[in-house]
Amino acid sequence: MTDSLSSALPTAVRLTEYTKTEQIEILGDSADPFGVADAGLTWLPKEDHFGIRQKGRLVAHAGLLRLPISIGGVGTQVVGVGGVAVAPDMRGHGLARLVVSAAVDHARTMGPQHGLLFCRPPLVALYQRLGWRTLEQDVHVEQPEGPVVMPLRTMWTPLRDDASWPTGEVRLLSLPM
Repeated sequence: MTDSLSSALPTAVRLTEYTKTEQIEILGDSADPFGVADAGLTWLPKEDHFGIRQKGRLVAHAGLLRLPISIGGVGTQVVGVGGVAVAPDMRGHGLARLVVSAAVDHARTMGPQHGLLFCRPPLVALYQRLGWRTLEQDVHVEQPEGPVVMPLRTMWTPLRDDASWPTGEVRLLSLPM
C-alpha cells in the first residue's frame, strides 16, 4: 500500500476489527458522525469491515452485514452496506469508491443476490456513480418500537450479473445496518 495519493491509489483491506476508536480516527468525535441522528433510528453493527490506511491512519471504512428481507412477500437475504466513511480531509480522492468496491466484491461471495444501503439524499449521486440504483418505493425497517418507513434513501446493487430487483413491498426484517 502506498502512503501517497498522488503516486498511486491505496488498497482497501479487510479489517480485523472496527470499533468506535477507529470510527473516531476517520470522522472525529462527533455526536452524529453520519448525519443521520435526526432520523431517530437504531442501527445494527456491521460484521465485516473494510478500510484504507494512509501513513498508518485509518482514513476510510465500509461495513457489511447479511440481513433478512421480504420483497413482495417472499423472504430472502441481502448484504447491507453501511458505516461508509471517508475522513473529511481525504475526500475527493476516490477512497469511497475503493472501500465500497472492496466491500461489494466481498459481498458477492456471501450468497445473497442484492446489496442494500441507506443514505442521505446528498449522497445518492455518489452511490449512483459507484453503480448503485435508487429504490423508488418505501422500505419498512424494524425498530425497537415496531416497523417504520425508512426516512433515508434506499439504494441497491446487484451482487450477481443476472440479479434484478423484484417487485413488491420491501420489508427489512431487522434493524437497519
